[in-house]
Order: sequence, then structure tokens, then C-alpha cells
Amino acid sequence: MVNLALENIEFIKILATSDATILQAGMNDATRTRLDEEIGNILREYYHENTMNTGTDWTKEFEKYGISEDDVKAAIACARRLGIEIS
Repeated sequence: MVNLALENIEFIKILATSDATILQAGMNDATRTRLDEEIGNILREYYHENTMNTGTDWTKEFEKYGISEDDVKAAIACARRLGIEIS
């Protein structure tokens, strides 16, 4: 399980509330790399936890930081629109 640092929390909240088209227009290489690797990994693990019962604790971890299930679903949808494979 990747660490849910403050930066990761903020990134996921931004994904949950932003338009993918706007994000993509302003995304630099460092942001894209982070989204592909670290944030994408967190969202994939959450997705697997909720679809395949993998036993990770992302749902509880997100709840600790005020990130709802709907927020994570919106973040996953936005990440997919940005070309991140979540499955």
C-alpha cells in the first residue's frame, strides 16, 4: 500500500472535482508521471479492493481524510479520461 501523504490526498481531491480537459491542458511531465505512477497505483488498489476484495484498506484510509466513496469514484473517472489505466 502506497503512503497516503498530504500531497496524494490533495491530488485525489483535485481529480475528484476537476474537469479532465482543463487538467490535461495544464499538466506538465512531472505531474503526468506522478499521476501515472503513484496516484494511479493508489486508485487501482482502491478499485481492486472494491471490485475483487483484495483486502487493502484504502476505503478506511480515504475516510480518515474526508474523501468519500463518491469522491474516489469521480477521481477514478477523471484519471481514466486522462489516459490512466484503472482496472
